Amino acid sequence: MTAPHTRPATVAAAGELRSLMARFPTGVTVVTAFDGARRPWGLTCSSLSSVTLRPPTLLICVRSGSPTLDALLESGRFAVNLLDESGRSAAELFASGAPDRFDRVHWQDIPDGGGPHLPHDAHAVADCRVVQLQEVGDHTVVFGEVEQSAIWTPTPRPLMYGLRGYAVWPAS
Repeated sequence: MTAPHTRPATVAAAGELRSLMARFPTGVTVVTAFDGARRPWGLTCSSLSSVTLRPPTLLICVRSGSPTLDALLESGRFAVNLLDESGRSAAELFASGAPDRFDRVHWQDIPDGGGPHLPHDAHAVADCRVVQLQEVGDHTVVFGEVEQSAIWTPTPRPLMYGLRGYAVWPAS
């Protein structure tokens, strides 16, 4: 017996996967970390997923060879800033790779934080400790145990990304 919509297995080209995933709207984050010299690093990331509540663990996917990945591996810690409606310019800035990005946003170095917090652009942040890594193709999946979190906006309007554009979660 076969499933009604069964097709032969094929490997999708990178462009096909990119087009497919563009149809899946997701939240937008800026992942940050400090290197060994306490220099801040960061990148825009929409590859975030909750893994388990016990222990509280999430995962992010980061391009292998990224300076931000190098910093979080060096420190063993990182922060995930969940962007809100005011965070579009930060999302674009951290996606650009501009070397002066931390000079162009307000950020805070929080005691025991995993990385810089972006309180003017995010509605919440999770500080994580790296607990596992998995290399997959040209990316590294980083599993982080959430050590602490902060919620700044009780009724957030999260920044979303899909169909190759930004949007804000509608007010309820």
